[in-house]
Amino acid sequence: MRVLLIDGHPDRDRLAAHLLDLYQRALPAHHMIDRIAIRDLRFDPILHRGYAEPQPLEEDLQRATQAILDADHVVIAHPLWWGAEPALLKGFYDRVFLPGTTFQYHKRSPFWDKLLKGRSGDVLVTTDTPVPWLKLRFGNPLGRRLSHQVLGFCGIKPLRIGFFGPVRRGGAERRMAGWRKRLTQLAEGAEALKRGRKA
Repeated sequence: MRVLLIDGHPDRDRLAAHLLDLYQRALPAHHMIDRIAIRDLRFDPILHRGYAEPQPLEEDLQRATQAILDADHVVIAHPLWWGAEPALLKGFYDRVFLPGTTFQYHKRSPFWDKLLKGRSGDVLVTTDTPVPWLKLRFGNPLGRRLSHQVLGFCGIKPLRIGFFGPVRRGGAERRMAGWRKRLTQLAEGAEALKRGRKA
């Protein structure tokens, strides 16, 4: 199985990268692994005209697009800022998840083809908000959006979205042993998830 790891933090050496490191180490040895850090890509994160006219992909985005298409399982890690992913990662979604590449609307109906169908995914989200509060008080808008309007919209399913927090005031250090175990379980279960079995 080919696994693509995407670091969506705009800064290096942050918790998102560490979670990806732990996930990567726990993947079975026979998996092929590709890794991208969004901050290292050279691209304009603004989709200036929407879909009104094509905006040519920079070389880094061409390679990133191909890595997504080649992957069987996609893992994205990022912090939760103002209830969403960082702007640079959102710009990556805007530029790469395009009609004809990751989805395709039908001409005479409101439906669409999910061109990334057959791929599974994990999203690892770091947060300062206590996770139960995030889900109960705010209704988990990020999880719902990624599952139904972004990654799931394009066919990445099953999609597991895991929240790791709260991070502040030593929270990450206190919880790291449990997170390491959780990430190991996610990584070891990725192949079963891809095959549609419960993981």
